[in-house]
Amino acid sequence: MHAVEIQNLEWKYANTREFALKGVSLTIEQNRFIGIVGPNEMGKTTLVSAIRGLIPHSINGVYRGAVKVLGREVRTAPSIDLAALIGFVFADPESQFTAMTVEEELVFGMENLGYTTAEIAERLDWVTRIAMLDDLLDKSPYDISGGQKQRVAIASVLAMNPPVLILDEPTSMIDPLGKDLIFDILRQLKEEGDRTIIVVEHNVEQLAQLADEMILVYDGAVLRHAPTREFFNDPGFLSAHDVDVPQVTALGARLRAAGWLPPETPLPLTIDELYEAVGPRLITSTEAPR
Repeated sequence: MHAVEIQNLEWKYANTREFALKGVSLTIEQNRFIGIVGPNEMGKTTLVSAIRGLIPHSINGVYRGAVKVLGREVRTAPSIDLAALIGFVFADPESQFTAMTVEEELVFGMENLGYTTAEIAERLDWVTRIAMLDDLLDKSPYDISGGQKQRVAIASVLAMNPPVLILDEPTSMIDPLGKDLIFDILRQLKEEGDRTIIVVEHNVEQLAQLADEMILVYDGAVLRHAPTREFFNDPGFLSAHDVDVPQVTALGARLRAAGWLPPETPLPLTIDELYEAVGPRLITSTEAPR
């Protein structure tokens, strides 16, 4: 069973002329880490909103095609069922807060899904640890830093243990340290390997090191869906569609163009990969000083 299966999805928001999604079809396997990139206002958030079921359940418009998550048809599934299947973290964490303290926020979703007291205690301990929230449980979620708010939002969704987790630009409103902490959480979740993770994100430097596959959304369509290394192996195509590549990948492309890397060599995604590809050649081609 696929984690996500989309067939010829089209969507037009109410009171607009153009379709925001245009014939999107894609398949995502279970327990994969998927990165979604593309310019702003090109359909990324609309796509993940359709996967979550916010479209069409909570947003009006014209809907064609089909979206299935773990075999369930999103369009017809009850909202409570979708909440158990799919966790969704918004770019603005405050938009999903409902409680007066961080602990109450983490517990709220579990109570709605009917978790027992013992299950709630166990899950609360786990998400508090993984999201580094031990010192914040008694604080208001509205009175903490932006990075802390985002970690609370992620933890509140994780507490419900959804098999599919979607994060829509989770680092867009926080500082560099906060971004690193968010990616640390995502790295831990990937290592556990028991859920499908879909992340809309502009920070390709760290995303490329975690994602198993990447998707480029442009003008309401999926232009490219490929394993991460293959996806970033054509920086020119990505640049033409306003998508950045990791700096080390861009450097690798320049070195390949200059003949330092064979044309068939995949471009590096990390500094270690770049050194492995180029380092020995640099050493042998550089004459030691006399």
